Amino acid sequence: MCGIAGFFETKSGRERSEMAAIGGAMIESITHRGPDAGDVWQDPDMPLLLGHRRLSILDVSDEGAQPMASDSGRYMIAYNGEIYNHIELRKSLNCTFRGTSDTETVLAIIDHFGFDEALSQINGMFAFALWDREERVLRFARDRMGKKPLYIGWAASSLVFASELKAITQHPDFEKRINTAAMQQMIARGYITAPHSIYDGIWHVPPGHVASLSLEALRAGENLRDAFTCYWNAAHVMEDARDDVFTGSEDEAIEALDALLGTCVRDRLISDVPLGAFLSSGIDSSSVVALMQKFSNAPVKTYSIGFEEAGFNEAEYAQKIAAHLGCDHHEMYVSAKDAQDVIPHLPDMYDEPFGDISAIPTYLVSKFARDSVTVALSGDGGDEMFGGYARHFDGQRLSDMPAFLRKSLGAGIGVIPTPLFDKIKPQLGRKMSKASALLSADSRAAMYDGILNVWPDLHAPESVFIDHRGLSFAEDMMLSDTLGYLPGDILTKVDRASMAVSLEARAPLLDYRIFEFAWRLPIGMKIKRGKGKYILRKLLNRYVPDHLFERPKQGFTMPIEDWLRGDLRDWAEGLLDENAFGHGLLDTQIIRQKWDDHVQGKGNYAQALWHVLMFQAWHQRWMVEG
Repeated sequence: MCGIAGFFETKSGRERSEMAAIGGAMIESITHRGPDAGDVWQDPDMPLLLGHRRLSILDVSDEGAQPMASDSGRYMIAYNGEIYNHIELRKSLNCTFRGTSDTETVLAIIDHFGFDEALSQINGMFAFALWDREERVLRFARDRMGKKPLYIGWAASSLVFASELKAITQHPDFEKRINTAAMQQMIARGYITAPHSIYDGIWHVPPGHVASLSLEALRAGENLRDAFTCYWNAAHVMEDARDDVFTGSEDEAIEALDALLGTCVRDRLISDVPLGAFLSSGIDSSSVVALMQKFSNAPVKTYSIGFEEAGFNEAEYAQKIAAHLGCDHHEMYVSAKDAQDVIPHLPDMYDEPFGDISAIPTYLVSKFARDSVTVALSGDGGDEMFGGYARHFDGQRLSDMPAFLRKSLGAGIGVIPTPLFDKIKPQLGRKMSKASALLSADSRAAMYDGILNVWPDLHAPESVFIDHRGLSFAEDMMLSDTLGYLPGDILTKVDRASMAVSLEARAPLLDYRIFEFAWRLPIGMKIKRGKGKYILRKLLNRYVPDHLFERPKQGFTMPIEDWLRGDLRDWAEGLLDENAFGHGLLDTQIIRQKWDDHVQGKGNYAQALWHVLMFQAWHQRWMVEG
């Protein structure tokens, strides 16, 4: 896994030495993504620079160094990712390779079949910039599910691109201007969805998309959003899968998933460096680890963290699952202070404001695993593929209610103060407040956005809901999650947290073949009797007794509501002070009222406040300090 950056100068007339210095600063800012080596390449005839930082995974020799030229000399690439079928692809080519890296394989496939056909053949996670020296076209591509990030945009007359925004800010012509629509989306949901970024003029290449810019387009300063084209469309793939619906029995479906997921796991075991897995004790990570152990000759190294905070610890369950599977298990317990000590580093780690509190434990387990492995497999994707979020089944039940009854219940719940619910059960007030909003919604889109948006009284961003003809509400939400929440939140969280410590994370459940298979299954094999991931549970039960994993879904979270009233109160007060809102971008009156109500115990608004605090911390780091 690596990091890339670069730029194309159209009018500046900079000397090559100055361009090299700028490129060096850009890739140095993302050294964490590739601590093993770094280099820049400049086209001898064009004002183009490609930069690369390397985390050596496959072919740790110099033969895998980047930026890399194709054997023909026509193409030059700066590439971030892993291609899991690259050995099979090599066998399909009648050519000699210098080394064993998948980068060289990608170039060879492009050389032999062309750019478009190559994208249809490669299976993996990737983001790359490719310069065609013959046609003078600069191309960008991002993997189907959006596991690896890639930002492109304009800095005055220069096209700039990078794996992370911090590298783009190193270009001297880049001016930081906040994209207010993206900011509102982040405050409401906690993340920003592609193609938007927090900066005006900078776009996040959407998953499954490419951008091809000719020399003429580069010189003309083409509108980059118009340059994006889709090479893999999740909605279209879903439609094709539903036309080929699985008609076998439940046992046959479990057998098919066992074989397919086993293949996806086995493909991700290729590595020239130590490899392990995250194990949270949940269904997804446990399924991945079970299949890893099935195909491994030695105990799989697994990593879990536990929390000293009561009610937030699942490490004991992970340990039992690891023991049952025969893994080489490692666990570390962290205190509230250990977790809170990560918070000051979040704005650097997430150089685009990011509000998912589980970024903290994700970073901690990544850091812990990095002590002994360079690659870790994760269970990300199971919820989106197989209906694992409570909204998928609870939302469906709400949607199925008669409208008059649903809205009456919503109005009734809404008049009860949330502290009364909290006295019955901690966090019940927040859940009931959310339920009231959902029950009162006028449409599926309003219900879905209401689930995601934690600031309904601020300006709501554009909907990310896809109301697809013929799908149930649960299926609509699963598809919408795959296109928005998954890459915007989950994959952003894992990529930045793991790469901050130079750890490569691989997600077998996000193989596009799993996506296709999951959509061939009838909804009853995913959501059944009010529980999600039905078929994945049945698969896991082949390897692990159900009493070890059948528990209420807890999530990878933290007791942030108590911290904001206690240890983090002074820190939060500083970021929510009137002077800290000098940028004039947020409604301070509404935010301060929520803060006062929270600290006085009049409600639990921790998640909404955390989004604001993360934006404020980001603004202070990147817009004030620079």
